[in-house]
Amino acid sequence: MIQTHAANETRREKEILAMNVRPLFFITLWLTAVFVHWSPAAASLPNIVIFLADDQGWGDLSVCGNTNLRTPNIDSLARDGATFDRFFVCAVCAPTRAEFLTGRYHSRGGVRGVSTGQERLNLDERTLADALKAAGYVTGAFGKWHNGSQWPYHPNARGFDEYYGFTSGHWGEYFDPPLERNGKSVRGKGYVADDFTDHALAFVEQNKNRPFLCYLPFNTPHSPWAVPEKYWQRFKDKPITQRGNEGERETVDVTRCVLAMTENLDDNVGRVLRRLDELKLTENTIVIYFSDNGPNSWRWNGGMKGRKGSVDEGGVRAPFFIRWPGKIKPGTKVREIAGAIDLLPTLTKLAGISRVGNKPLDGRDLSPLLFGTSREWPDRMIFSHQNGKVSVRSQRYRLDDAGALFDMEADPGQKKDIAAEKPDVAGKLSRAVADWRKEVFPTEGAGKAKGRRANAANDRPYPVGYAEFPITPLPARDGIPHGGVLRSGNAPNCSYFVNWTSTND
Repeated sequence: MIQTHAANETRREKEILAMNVRPLFFITLWLTAVFVHWSPAAASLPNIVIFLADDQGWGDLSVCGNTNLRTPNIDSLARDGATFDRFFVCAVCAPTRAEFLTGRYHSRGGVRGVSTGQERLNLDERTLADALKAAGYVTGAFGKWHNGSQWPYHPNARGFDEYYGFTSGHWGEYFDPPLERNGKSVRGKGYVADDFTDHALAFVEQNKNRPFLCYLPFNTPHSPWAVPEKYWQRFKDKPITQRGNEGERETVDVTRCVLAMTENLDDNVGRVLRRLDELKLTENTIVIYFSDNGPNSWRWNGGMKGRKGSVDEGGVRAPFFIRWPGKIKPGTKVREIAGAIDLLPTLTKLAGISRVGNKPLDGRDLSPLLFGTSREWPDRMIFSHQNGKVSVRSQRYRLDDAGALFDMEADPGQKKDIAAEKPDVAGKLSRAVADWRKEVFPTEGAGKAKGRRANAANDRPYPVGYAEFPITPLPARDGIPHGGVLRSGNAPNCSYFVNWTSTND
């Protein structure tokens, strides 16, 4: 469904009206921004750099035990900061981004998939970037957005002053790719991850004298399998000594390319860390590194069950490191479970600022765990949802979507169902899942939510005609084919429409 701005205003769509601004508001906002940016309080705010890898599994780093490659720069964040041993994200890309940005489970914010409009974050949700910008930060994102392409779903409307990259979930060109900068089409230069890093470095340099959020959501090692030649040469004939649980299903050359892409990411992380050193910003900069879901192919992942798309441990456990020199003790190990939903409350607390918006958060402030001040950390459960399937993780147990219970301390590979042995635990977690379904899917009910299709039609309109964003892309990935129209590929992302031969289609 496509609706013009005027039509939306006439029909007074709540989502669109929330973003309907007037010139006077822009003047007020600009004056406020000037005052905040130059206030003494803004000068003391810590900078924040966030690296987000795409489809990189927990086991794809040398710090996590992978001996097939070396990732010294990423490893240094664990050495010089804190490691969360059990950090949980979502099973696929867009939901993790929504949870990280809002501190809320992705389904609450309307993000139910990765394409055809399901990846869009509801307009009444407020993001981490909104909060930081309101507090005086200059904000920039460089890479894969994946929470909406059209204004006001675009990153420039969600708290980011500067955006360079692509807004969909999959990109088919990794060398000199077609990209955008603040809504205008541009052509990237060189390998995509290197190019994103180049722009992030320019942003840091430009804003070195004011507090900044630099968000670098890479799109690798997501497919397609492409990497600069020098990285491929390191691995093309290298024996892969560590193999995944599903060894017969592993494609070794895919694993080699993932390893090469990961070493490229590590080099780009190193470039940013060195620039922070050169600009003498390291001491006042919080640096975070994590990934958005489990591995996107069958490869070594620490013996865990599941991969990308699964709500088992291997599909939703991600590496997570955070460094803040002088504040977080080097080598800190956090054993308590945590997740992407915790980042907004944690970062606003660390920065000493208020969040924007008043919707209830699902995440917790993790700073007591980082600083060792948590005398008593309350038990919690973290829920994972994908295509109607839900699993729940407590500190010790995981209940999967089929109702099987696993002791994750004794059985990290989820090989023995102990539901019959621990009926009280299984019952408690099962009831928690049922309650969570009712709360998160209030209009559908548990049964309907459980049966949702992966690419069900989305009924939110695609708004066009905003003066703030005069060019509105309507790519095939966002459309639903009717009649005899087909997609060029199975997945909506990065496909186009074919067989459009009838005026009835």
